[in-house]
Amino acid sequence: MTLTIFRFSFTAISLLVLSTLALAGSATAQTFSTSAGKVKVETVATGLSNPWAVAFLPGGNFLVTERSGAMRIVGADGTLGGPLEGVPDVVAEGQGGLLDVVLAPDFEKSGTLFLSFSEPGAKGGTGTAVMRANLVRDGALKGRLEGGEVIFRMNKFTNFGLHFGSRIVVARDGNLFITLGDRGEMNRAQDFADLAGGVVRISPDGSIPSDNPYLGQSDIAPEFWSVGHRNAQGAALRPSDGSLWTVEHGAQGGDEINKPLGGLNYGWPVITFGTNYGGAKIGVGTEAEGMQQPVYYWDPSIAPSGLAFYQGELFPDWNGDLLVGALKDRMMVRLEMDGDKVVSEERLLQDEFGRIRDVRVGPKGAIYLLIDDANGSLLKVTPAK
Repeated sequence: MTLTIFRFSFTAISLLVLSTLALAGSATAQTFSTSAGKVKVETVATGLSNPWAVAFLPGGNFLVTERSGAMRIVGADGTLGGPLEGVPDVVAEGQGGLLDVVLAPDFEKSGTLFLSFSEPGAKGGTGTAVMRANLVRDGALKGRLEGGEVIFRMNKFTNFGLHFGSRIVVARDGNLFITLGDRGEMNRAQDFADLAGGVVRISPDGSIPSDNPYLGQSDIAPEFWSVGHRNAQGAALRPSDGSLWTVEHGAQGGDEINKPLGGLNYGWPVITFGTNYGGAKIGVGTEAEGMQQPVYYWDPSIAPSGLAFYQGELFPDWNGDLLVGALKDRMMVRLEMDGDKVVSEERLLQDEFGRIRDVRVGPKGAIYLLIDDANGSLLKVTPAK
């Protein structure tokens, strides 16, 4: 009896100590110098399996996708909810899996959200797809998706596990922009009957808006907004004017910031500022008639993923600037903007936390970062007092 009580007490104390350490770990913060002064980086949550995207729920909690196929509600205190039911089946191979999540503008009333993922094809292969569903809450950290409906899918599925693109942006008019990679087959980005390698624009129900730029043309898919992109894993609307901006992976060099305009061709793989892996030339060079130049590019590549315009009171000097996550170079980049021009680049947090997959600005102006790792984390960046 005494021995049993001792064992129970020891276990309880151990659990209490571990819980305290976990909470202490989630509350730890590091301080770094930036152009806006010292910033504090706190770990909000850990234990996420290769997190890909984060959205902000009303009330302060988070919705996070994990590439392996789970979506969880994460508490403001870092507590992880269990996997939500109703998430679509995904092919979590290569760069594919459960990818982006965005909330509909009327989410607080409707519970509607949009998910992108790599979908298994009926005859094999995979392709990027987007599902619309409603989040039904069963408590602070519990819930399920109901009414899931695939509203978009690529029209050609292949077995390559590369370049799914997959960022979703809700435009001011309520339509959706979706970025699509070339699936690792570069010439598909200039085959305009193939939805690979472009930005598409659809209505929230999956229909094609009547003012899409290519609607009615027989030689190009009507879903397209712009074409000639390699693999855009970051996309955002600029708050000042509602324009769409993207960041895409180059090959060996040639990562690009673009402001995709409807009906234009952004050149991949005919023009690029990069070379193929191993140094072989791609395309005809850096310019060609009828093809657009990037707003900005990196050579060598930083492997960008995640894009946000900063708008908030916490970092007023950064308002209107672009924030870019980097996978290979493990950093956040701030691009100072003057209109549509990048006038300077600031590299932040390099090699401090890991591969930054997603960058988002929270409702109160804090910057949130997702670290892509098997034991991934959600970080919060605020001014240091």
